[in-house]
Parts: sequence; C-alpha cells; structure tokens
Amino acid sequence: MENMNYCQSCAMPMGEGEKLFGTNLDGSKNEDYCKYCFKDGEFIADISMDEMIEGCIPHVVNANSTMTEESARAMMKEVFPKLKRWSK
Repeated sequence: MENMNYCQSCAMPMGEGEKLFGTNLDGSKNEDYCKYCFKDGEFIADISMDEMIEGCIPHVVNANSTMTEESARAMMKEVFPKLKRWSK
C-alpha cells in the first residue's frame, strides 16, 4: 500500500486501479484527483479548503470508528494544506 494514491483535493485513498480517478477534459483519467472532486478537467465544487474539510468530516468519522469529529477536523487541518489543490 506504499504506492497508494490519495486525492489531492479531499485526501481520500483512491486504492489500486483507476475506478476512483477523476477525469481530464479529454476524458482521460486524472491520477491526482478523485471522481468526487474532479470531472471533465474541473473541480466539481468551487469551495474553500475549510468547506471541503467540513464536508469530509462525516465520511472520515464513518470510515474510522475511533475518530471523533474534532479529531478528524484536526487531522485534516494538518494534511489538507499539503495537498496539491490547497498548497497554492
């Protein structure tokens, strides 16, 4: 799993293969962003990093039974600024 791709917008693990990859304008797969964040060469939602974090909290908490909303928020506030979409 050391070659795991993570979405560079929402930090979701994209697993192996291309099924969760977003798409470029020409329809090719985009390895940087997931299909929930990036479609046809554009971000699906024009939102701030903080809005993205708030939207991701329920998904992170559901996927990690030991994580609270507060710990999920803290973890994402640490990770998201390092992702390509938000590091500008």
